[in-house]
Amino acid sequence: MHRLKLLFALLTLFFVTAACASLGSDEEYYDEEIVTEEALPTEEPTEAPLSVAEGAICTDLTDQIMQISTSASEAGSDTESTDVQEETPLVVYEVNGDQISNPVLEDVSSELQDQQADEATQQQVWDYYTALIPAENRSTIVEYSVFTDGVDNTLAAVTQTQTDPAAWSLQVDIADTSDYYSLTFTLIHEYGHLLTLGPDQVPPSLAVFNNPEDNDIYLKELSACPDYFPGEGCANPDSYINAFYNQFWAGIHEEWQQINLEEDPDLLQQGLDDFYARYQDQFVTDYAATNPEEDMAESWSFFVLGPKPAGDTIAEQKTLFFYDYPELVELRSAILNNLCTSFPQ
Repeated sequence: MHRLKLLFALLTLFFVTAACASLGSDEEYYDEEIVTEEALPTEEPTEAPLSVAEGAICTDLTDQIMQISTSASEAGSDTESTDVQEETPLVVYEVNGDQISNPVLEDVSSELQDQQADEATQQQVWDYYTALIPAENRSTIVEYSVFTDGVDNTLAAVTQTQTDPAAWSLQVDIADTSDYYSLTFTLIHEYGHLLTLGPDQVPPSLAVFNNPEDNDIYLKELSACPDYFPGEGCANPDSYINAFYNQFWAGIHEEWQQINLEEDPDLLQQGLDDFYARYQDQFVTDYAATNPEEDMAESWSFFVLGPKPAGDTIAEQKTLFFYDYPELVELRSAILNNLCTSFPQ
């Protein structure tokens, strides 16, 4: 989710017909829907042999990932965590290709020092991410940040770095990394944000990046954008996110926008729940109804991990959307083959 909150309903409604935008969305994209461990099976999932032939995937494994992650999402939407904590950064690494280095330790309380010092787990998660996502597809990741907000809250996020709008940071909660089924779904979801919002798809707006709290500048950039404006900048006309928006969100975006202007978080969540209920056949999960960016990232995860659907619903058509791009079909195959050989046994 983004950190940038724009609370100016009247101005927004004035501009909404001038440009397509996700006002009130956040600079960070989180996966919060699959981190409720209570929803996980009590027994250990059966692990399948992970032999990979050309064009083949380990369907037993991907089925388990989808089942566990989506069931946890559905259960989590109906429950509230009793251990919600403020996000606390623990350590930030520099990224150079597959390598992380120069850790910067944050000031933390004594009860978090063991997690901060757990370099083995931090390295293991990073190694898994680099094994999963091909190097040429994550060149914009220049920072790896380990944080925690307690168990069962935010699992991971991606966000622009604080110094360069074209460079991104991968953020992972070390408290939620023991479940590699949910972690896998989350990392693929977060890569979906990187894929669709990176600088080659959405050239970053320096004006917005340098003035994140200035609503007037945001609205000026928004009104000047003839295409979809997810927050980081004006999407390229031929970008994935612009095509996805035009195909699936143009007809419902204004209705969603009215809901998204709600400042009270409880009322906002209720509005999104009602929005999802009205258009349930259009979303692969309830979390996908959060905004177009989360919808696309969730649909991307279903594209990578799930079988090719028939396209009988709009939700299935969103998964099929990615099959229209040969480079994404090729990337899907690469990620799946990496998953089959690198998933911890």
